[in-house]
Amino acid sequence: MVDFEKAEAQYTGKDIELLGELEGIRKRPGVYIGSTNLSGLHHLIWEIVDNAVDEAVNGYGDKIYVTLEKDGSVEVRDEGRGIPCDIHEKTGMPAVQLAYTRLNAGGKFSNKVYASAAGLHGMGATVTNALSEWVDITICREGKIRHIAFEDGGKLKTPLEVLGPTSKHGTTVRFKPDKRIFQSVDFKFETVATHLQEQAFLLKGVRFFLKDERVKPALTREFYYQNGLREYVETLTSSKNVLGEIVYFDGKSGDLGIELAMAWCSGDYGENILSYANSVRTHDGGTHETGFKIGLNKAINDFAQEAGLIKEKDKLEGEDIREGLTAVLSVKIMDEEKLQFEGQTKGKLGTPDALPLTSGYVSQNFLYYLREHKEFAVDLIKKCQAAREARAAARRAKENARAGKKKGPELIISDKLAPAQSKDYDDNELFIVEGDSAGGTAKTGRDRLHQAILPLRGKPLNTENVTAEKMFGNAEFATLIQTIGAGVGDKFDPNGARYGKIIIMTDADTDGAHIQTLLLTFFYKYMKPLITRGMVYIAQPPLYRVYRKSNPNVFVYAWSDADLEEARAKIGQGYGIKRYKGLGEMNAHDLAETTMDKKTRVLLQVKIEDPVVCDRRIGVLMGNDSSKRREWIEENVVFNERDAFMDEVDR
Repeated sequence: MVDFEKAEAQYTGKDIELLGELEGIRKRPGVYIGSTNLSGLHHLIWEIVDNAVDEAVNGYGDKIYVTLEKDGSVEVRDEGRGIPCDIHEKTGMPAVQLAYTRLNAGGKFSNKVYASAAGLHGMGATVTNALSEWVDITICREGKIRHIAFEDGGKLKTPLEVLGPTSKHGTTVRFKPDKRIFQSVDFKFETVATHLQEQAFLLKGVRFFLKDERVKPALTREFYYQNGLREYVETLTSSKNVLGEIVYFDGKSGDLGIELAMAWCSGDYGENILSYANSVRTHDGGTHETGFKIGLNKAINDFAQEAGLIKEKDKLEGEDIREGLTAVLSVKIMDEEKLQFEGQTKGKLGTPDALPLTSGYVSQNFLYYLREHKEFAVDLIKKCQAAREARAAARRAKENARAGKKKGPELIISDKLAPAQSKDYDDNELFIVEGDSAGGTAKTGRDRLHQAILPLRGKPLNTENVTAEKMFGNAEFATLIQTIGAGVGDKFDPNGARYGKIIIMTDADTDGAHIQTLLLTFFYKYMKPLITRGMVYIAQPPLYRVYRKSNPNVFVYAWSDADLEEARAKIGQGYGIKRYKGLGEMNAHDLAETTMDKKTRVLLQVKIEDPVVCDRRIGVLMGNDSSKRREWIEENVVFNERDAFMDEVDR
């Protein structure tokens, strides 16, 4: 029985911590930026860029500059009005200092200053300040240059000062993230470039300049799009075959501004919908995205019935309509009191009015478009009907497989699967292994209670460019779907998975990397929650075993050429090197110790840092257009002299 008197004596007012706002942010950074990994690190930039974007959206300045500096800091400069510097009446503090040190302090809580804004919570600048080693702010406003600086998580270093006169206007913020907070403070150029390109698509007529001073010569990018979302969809579908033309709308529904561009692509069997609210990417959708889907369904079904292409009872379902769809939806909510994001990272829009307003706008305008473009409309309806038929065929294939019907490739049960004995699914692991030889070694070295082994028969299918029906007819994927046991596609439920970890274990060569890519493409397309929940991993087998020739029992593993040099030094003179060309060359003990044993192994967790970058990368690298793939490789891969030599040899 609990002794409440004793317990109460142990828990008193002295145990209640009162943290300052900045200290609270540093104590729990994940609450404000989602995580302390690369995604959270880059969020510091987005918060400052959001402020510059808000100025541009409201007509103040049409250029925004971002520079990645040599010392690891970032500079964001705009040509807006400049952060106010006058003394705040209630606090007696300069307004800029208040904005960078207090939560819920900002000029965006009503529409008096901003007609629409992204940084609504009054937290962004404060969060960036709290999680930085230092922040330096220069403001050009009212004919004067003013400066203020912070250090060590937001402590005032240099009070607001006047540096001199100026005819310019705008704000320059430079900050350096605190390496004590983040797992890595190395900003990724491509991640920043993608985000700025997104903003340029959303803000027609605003130029974004990106410069990376960390490399020589400095990398530079400029983003400017006069046609906004239309060009965004053109970029996203550049490696695909667009059906008809890109559909584009820009208008208002009530007090909601709506811009929409969309296209259907033949030979594309997924859907890619990107939604934004007040220029903020809503990764998890929300009421505006739901309204868009409802309006789209209504318009297409209404037209199909008008044209006599379908009957009332044969209405097309949303998943059939959206197969092959690429769409970008951007809404502007003018009344800031109605703008509701779920969480500080603003991943989902919760504004109730956005659903009926978006739905009504899309259904009315797209129905009119279909009536005016009948040839395109008929082709689109046929594509949707084909998608429905293919989905029905896939469903039948899946049902046949469940029933155990043995009809060629529909046979799913694999005699090569070595299942885990435990029913504690969260602790179980499925190793997808390249080849029978490696599979046999893995089966011998595994923990039979919690580890299952599924060897692959050759290379898997590239699921980026095939129908769901063909995918279900593939023996390898049919087996994998049943082995994981949680469904597939829109019916996939990660809570039903028989394994807490899905581990891809392939040879450390180009074939192994290709197999990894093919499997990851499948998971991304048909079981994405496995990735978003952090359940997919890549095994990291060693490349070398360095041993002492006089005593082979003295050895060190090496995972790279750099590790190899260190391993040689540890063994000393008289060493030998075993190069593992494949998993099958390792004995069961070595494979278990280095790659499978939970106590000693290293796993690489698969994550989606930026869904837009991920989707583009898969479309280019796994798509049919080899010219786009070559172009990407030439722009992003640095070749050395050995690569050039091997290219000549191959020729």
